[in-house]
Amino acid sequence: MKRRTKIVVLGSALLLTAGVASAATASDTRQPEAAALTPTASDTPRQPEAAALTPAASDAPHQREAAALTGTAKLYRSAGDDITFSFDAHLAAKDKADPMKATGTFEFSHYLNGDGARAEVKVDCLLTGGKVAVVSGVVTESDLPGAEGKRVGVTVHDLGRHDRLGYSWASTGRPGEGNEPPKCVSSAPFEKVMKGTGDFTVVPWQPEL
Repeated sequence: MKRRTKIVVLGSALLLTAGVASAATASDTRQPEAAALTPTASDTPRQPEAAALTPAASDAPHQREAAALTGTAKLYRSAGDDITFSFDAHLAAKDKADPMKATGTFEFSHYLNGDGARAEVKVDCLLTGGKVAVVSGVVTESDLPGAEGKRVGVTVHDLGRHDRLGYSWASTGRPGEGNEPPKCVSSAPFEKVMKGTGDFTVVPWQPEL
């Protein structure tokens, strides 16, 4: 079987399986002596130093991003398949009202005995709630035939060392051969991550309802 055919077959196996001090001035009724008419350096109010005019960075209010999904983990398979998912998806605070302005990337790959396929995806939507995130995007690079240019979706449940994951192609068919899901659509997180690899982190979206 040619390598290209192996990639398609193994790819299908993955894709179809499951704050200022103020100063006071004192007045005196006596006429000041001549020497006292000239203020000394110590009597001259000092101008605040330049640094004091600018708030320190630590004093500036910090506004967290509206939502995020980050981290990497491998999925568990009894046969020893090497299946990896990595995420770096973010929704800026200024775009809180529009999950489809999310940015970032995610990647996934599936190899067994040296054969398999991988894909890089540009994020086009990110929705999170509590510890669950759904992210979608369009494949920008892949060695899986027909996958480039197709949208895929992935769901992650952030459970610490027991994270779970699901993907749209569990029901729509693998990228390039099945139907494309709408933005921010995926499956339930039915897959388990391999022990010791779960480090997905979800920043929950808090829209103004």
